[in-house]
Amino acid sequence: MSEVRVRKMEVTDLDDVMAVEHASFASPWKRDAFEVDLVKNRFSYYLVLEKDDRIIGYCGVWIVLETAQITNIAILPSERGHRYGEKLFRHVLKLARQTGAEELSLEVRQSNHVAQNMYQKFGLKIVGRRENYYPDQEDAYVMWVNL
Repeated sequence: MSEVRVRKMEVTDLDDVMAVEHASFASPWKRDAFEVDLVKNRFSYYLVLEKDDRIIGYCGVWIVLETAQITNIAILPSERGHRYGEKLFRHVLKLARQTGAEELSLEVRQSNHVAQNMYQKFGLKIVGRRENYYPDQEDAYVMWVNL
């Protein structure tokens, strides 16, 4: 049986994280955006999800005072459907609570019903919409939860 674990992201993980990023998004973040968050942003926290010592997902969150904002979350397309996203998101929620956050929000593509359903399992509700939020002009739902 495969071992799946969540741990803090390190700068040395960025090659693998970028592979997940490029496999997951049509408009991926640039590597330097991750580097700045990991090295210089004291409000930024990133976790990776490993399966058999291989990174298959990651999640970033900014925590400022009592507010947590998910910056990005991705699971390799070939590894989706096994509830790995739920495992990773559960760890991020725990981290946010331990760091003092009282609320958490995120943006999700209006068309991404799988992600929306997962977030709803954790109590997040759609509280707004950002028009033309993504580079391809798709709207985003803003989802929010009290921690």
